[in-house]
Amino acid sequence: MAKKKFVVGCFDDEAVLFPAVKKVRTAGYKIHDVYTPFAVHGLDHAIGERETSLHTAGFIYGITGTATALSGIGWIFTRDWPLNIGGKPHFALPAWIPIMFELTVLFSAVGMVLTFCYLCQLAPFVKKHHFHPRATDDLFVMVIECTDKTNVDDLKGFLSSNGAKEIDVQVAETGWWLGSYDKNEVLFENRTVAA
Repeated sequence: MAKKKFVVGCFDDEAVLFPAVKKVRTAGYKIHDVYTPFAVHGLDHAIGERETSLHTAGFIYGITGTATALSGIGWIFTRDWPLNIGGKPHFALPAWIPIMFELTVLFSAVGMVLTFCYLCQLAPFVKKHHFHPRATDDLFVMVIECTDKTNVDDLKGFLSSNGAKEIDVQVAETGWWLGSYDKNEVLFENRTVAA
């Protein structure tokens, strides 16, 4: 897999991060991702991410669950094993609504979890590069992808002037790969701490 160069800037407050994201995008740099210890509302829009289509997938999975329940119960009670239960018709739709509801919820929930794991590349034995170990603790980590025209020193100065507390240049693979993490892996070793 191809390796790319990234400039990683760490911020200690979301109030400093938001203006920095806007300035970095205005300056024309490409933000690879921003890692935060908690959900920051509006950040996905600020970095230019499109809205997720996970809710559409959930609707499709739910309709599939409803159709599965309706066709399965309908076939069982009208064709395969029709029973006379208290004189009810074989196609007793009101009695099937709880089962149809439960299969709708089951299909949509399980389908959305599996789709989410696929889109986020989450699975056992899948390894991704971590840009900073404190990204899930107390730092907001902005990762900027470098191109051939990117002046790294200017970018580091730009991030420092916009409130970055730590700045680092890393070369990493952008995708995921199968494997396990090295216990002796040293992260963020070339960092510069802004004054």
